[in-house]
Amino acid sequence: MALVPSQSVPDLKRLRVAIQMDPIERVNIDGDTTFAMAEAAQSRGFELWVYGVETLSWCQGQVTAHARPAIVRRIKGDHVTLGEPVTLDLERDVDVILMRQDPPFDMAYITAAHILEFLKDKTLVVNDPFWVRSSPEKIVPLLFPDLMPPTLVSRDPAAIKAFQAKHKDIVVKPLFGNAGAGVFRIKPDDGNFAALLDLFFSTSRDPIMVQAFVPGVFAGDKRIILIDGKPAGAINRVPKGNDIRSNLAVGGTAHPVELSDTDLAICRAIGPTLKERGLLFVGIDVIAGRLTEINVTSPTGALALKEFTGVDCVSLMWDAILGKLL
Repeated sequence: MALVPSQSVPDLKRLRVAIQMDPIERVNIDGDTTFAMAEAAQSRGFELWVYGVETLSWCQGQVTAHARPAIVRRIKGDHVTLGEPVTLDLERDVDVILMRQDPPFDMAYITAAHILEFLKDKTLVVNDPFWVRSSPEKIVPLLFPDLMPPTLVSRDPAAIKAFQAKHKDIVVKPLFGNAGAGVFRIKPDDGNFAALLDLFFSTSRDPIMVQAFVPGVFAGDKRIILIDGKPAGAINRVPKGNDIRSNLAVGGTAHPVELSDTDLAICRAIGPTLKERGLLFVGIDVIAGRLTEINVTSPTGALALKEFTGVDCVSLMWDAILGKLL
């Protein structure tokens, strides 16, 4: 199938959008933010394709993907119709790419970002792939240490044990994990601490993140969504029972919440950096007024935010994208 090359100035009423994502056929439309982005694009009259990152290729300077045209609808069990696959030239055939495949943030993820970087100043990629690969969720908050709980990133057992001796009750997590996997609370008398470090370091060469435990986590972990560096709103994710992980994927539940003065101060502090880096759709995690993560890969929470507050952050995202294409 031959596609018409894009013009130097795209038709903003007929944008061609390609979404790099996990299989759209399998998403839960009740909570999936990427599906909501596709819905919003279609409602504006944009042409829509979806493709898996495994089909992304670079050859002789050309970046392509095997994509399928998509029509979406909010009907459970019948939420998408996919056309025949086509080979998209991601420079000539589309105007906007949404990089929305889920982590883990590994070398495959980084390589995909490298390939998409070749489209710089040619096709708008959201979020900017250079800064996606250079802003891991748990690393980029280290730019703002005063906003975080006491934190250590290391694989030196002596440094980790010294940190525990100082802060007593700590949380240990993989540096590049996702969805709450591998997150442990270690109390001062926990006899599993040494064995847990052995397990981490025998299965990965990465450092780990260690933080002072924030008791306020049981009251909830705020997910604040920022659009082009500005806060759109927040939901509160409350852990299940005694679990310290509030991620919805592991049983946390979403509740309405207001942005506090401290939340807004955090957003003001980090917003200019996000905007400068082209990180247009971002979800940050805040526990008891402390910044813990800045999610730039495929942050979620848009549908819950709209349900609780009426704020349509996906629509705000598309408005911001259109502004960048003018």
